Amino acid sequence: MRGAGITRILRMREFLEKKGFETVKQFSKGKDYSYIHDFREKTILVNNIIKHDLACIKEADVLVVLPEPSFGTSIEMFVAKNAKKKVILFSNKPVPSPWPIGFSDMVVANKNDLVRKLHEMV
Repeated sequence: MRGAGITRILRMREFLEKKGFETVKQFSKGKDYSYIHDFREKTILVNNIIKHDLACIKEADVLVVLPEPSFGTSIEMFVAKNAKKKVILFSNKPVPSPWPIGFSDMVVANKNDLVRKLHEMV
């Protein structure tokens, strides 16, 4: 069963593709591991996931972040910023943590603003 956070990410990816943007397919080819609730005994899988996600960041020009509470999202934002990538936080709800704001170049609250900002960056 797919996690709600991944469903939101896939919907956003579909929206951006319909608007003409090229997206990185982070969860393609069985890359959805939201059904796993404990990675402690899955060292090889953990290393493969991290390697894959870091490669996705390297491939991307801009990281669009949906503020789901996630260790992975936080690290991905940190890595992207250190790689001099642009990070856009998309949230139409209050953001109860300073961290995603602090590691974003901009925060947008609706899809129209997101599309406009992405066009400005290209």
